[in-house]
Amino acid sequence: MHSMPPGPAVLSTDLPGLSLSARGKVRDLYDLGDRLLLVATDRLSAFDHVLPDPIPDKGKVLNQISSFWFERFRDLVPNHVLSTRVEEFPEAARAHAAILAGRTTLARKLAMLPIECVARGYLAGSGWKEYRASGTVCGIRLPAGLAESSALPEPIFTPATKAQDGHDLNIPYEEAERIVGRELAARLRDTTLALYAAGADYARARGILIADTKFEFGLGEGQLVLADEVLTPDSSRFWPAAGYAPGRGQPSFDKQFVRDYLESIAWNKEPPVPHLPPAIVAGTRARYLEIFRILTGRELA
Repeated sequence: MHSMPPGPAVLSTDLPGLSLSARGKVRDLYDLGDRLLLVATDRLSAFDHVLPDPIPDKGKVLNQISSFWFERFRDLVPNHVLSTRVEEFPEAARAHAAILAGRTTLARKLAMLPIECVARGYLAGSGWKEYRASGTVCGIRLPAGLAESSALPEPIFTPATKAQDGHDLNIPYEEAERIVGRELAARLRDTTLALYAAGADYARARGILIADTKFEFGLGEGQLVLADEVLTPDSSRFWPAAGYAPGRGQPSFDKQFVRDYLESIAWNKEPPVPHLPPAIVAGTRARYLEIFRILTGRELA
């Protein structure tokens, strides 16, 4: 994996003249009245904790790969992007161009839906753990005899909600219907699976398998709108198709590299959160840059 020299890492932002409305695990959100400024920092979260060490340029990868997919999918579903060009941001934001360039989206304000929309095409992660225990994934019965990383007979929609501590909780589809209503739940399911299929087909042609991913949607002016991030290494599992073999975990271009390191040191997933060695930071950055190049066909800006 070749690698460009890292830019200065951005662990968090504090932008005078702009109103910080929320700090997520990775993004800082600034309220501009009728619009939002979403700044993707270089923070990395794993096991529901933000790690103390940033991954340089990670926020730029997340923002620019999302921008790539938003544009690619715009005929499938409207999205929240107004601009990713600093020169088109409001004046108060342009004053911070050095920090915001490449990692920021000016977005429509939406009424975000309280459901994470997960599509799974392969058996991995929490899905594999549940299948081993019960033969199901999020309550969906699957054929017997599947192995770790097996392709599913067809992709499945497995919604989740956010618990108070920020942890994702898998829920049955019926619970999604109860939360947002039957009609909207069906639209979320169908749109999620259509986006996953389109993304997976595109990636497969470039030698990448998308094992699973999650999308978030909001409502704006009566429309269902795709928001947050799309098919990034934070929200997806990307596996090289070359060498793919069910029956084991797969090498991946995402934060599984960090999760594997944290598992290897037997961290109990409670504070204090351990520091990452420089080699793990560099290896994570290289993976994020590489999947960006493979999928977009260009270098990070």
